Amino acid sequence: MVSADPPPAVLDPRQVARAHRAVELLHSHVYFAPETEQHLTAVGLRPGRMCYFAGRSAAMGPVGAGTVTATFYNFSPALVARTIPAAWALATPEQVLAARLDAARASLTRLLGEAASSDEVAELGELLREATTVLTPEGRALYAGHADLPWPEEPLLVLWHGATLLREHRGDGHVAALLHSGLSGIEALVTHTAMGRGFTPEAAKATRGWSEQEWADAVQALADRGLVDDAGLTEEGVELRARLEVHTDALSADPWLFLGPERTERVVEIAKDLSRTLVANGALSASGLAKG
Repeated sequence: MVSADPPPAVLDPRQVARAHRAVELLHSHVYFAPETEQHLTAVGLRPGRMCYFAGRSAAMGPVGAGTVTATFYNFSPALVARTIPAAWALATPEQVLAARLDAARASLTRLLGEAASSDEVAELGELLREATTVLTPEGRALYAGHADLPWPEEPLLVLWHGATLLREHRGDGHVAALLHSGLSGIEALVTHTAMGRGFTPEAAKATRGWSEQEWADAVQALADRGLVDDAGLTEEGVELRARLEVHTDALSADPWLFLGPERTERVVEIAKDLSRTLVANGALSASGLAKG
């Protein structure tokens, strides 16, 4: 009797979220790093929010405030309009992208120390490069802009670019999930803060530029839908946020399905170790700019 081939390994859905969480900081630390503002202001941008909005959107070209607001999703349009498109009169997208890459190199070198030139960095970078080969640009504007950029040659920047592609691809998918759920940008932010996981309403309003009245109106609209009450998220609200995460994971599973469970676990192992080093060396010393 001929034995059947063993069934293919199946990726645990929880591994998708674990992999993305492990890799996230390898990209997003640049939003906290002083090197980012140093390099971007050196090419002409003004310090502060302009560096964030222009730095992250430059891959899409000299886009207007409407495009940035739409793709970043939970920032006040008025806040974005204070710096975009004015940024492009001060520095071209090409200059901003080059400066951002220099900032990523400098910040990772400082925060990782000796590990910045390690075999693990090179290994992880190649795993992420391979994982991104199955990503597609349809409906994912921020990812598509970054995917059009050439891959760097330095292993440390291969790692950062791969983490960037995965982060923006997942973020675009998260926006699609929010749209499907019927949550506007500010409503997504309100429900996120109502989960009580480290991002307070006060911090959200301050960093995203929403007024007290705009926030109150969004809370009332969510209450009318039965998603929030005076205690926070209702049962329906909790279920909605849970569905959002499942939907986001499903839309961002392809790179990890492609790598398979063993190599995905290797990504998690290396990325978590590197991320712990980043945190230990002060990578999260400023307030965050995460999505809702």
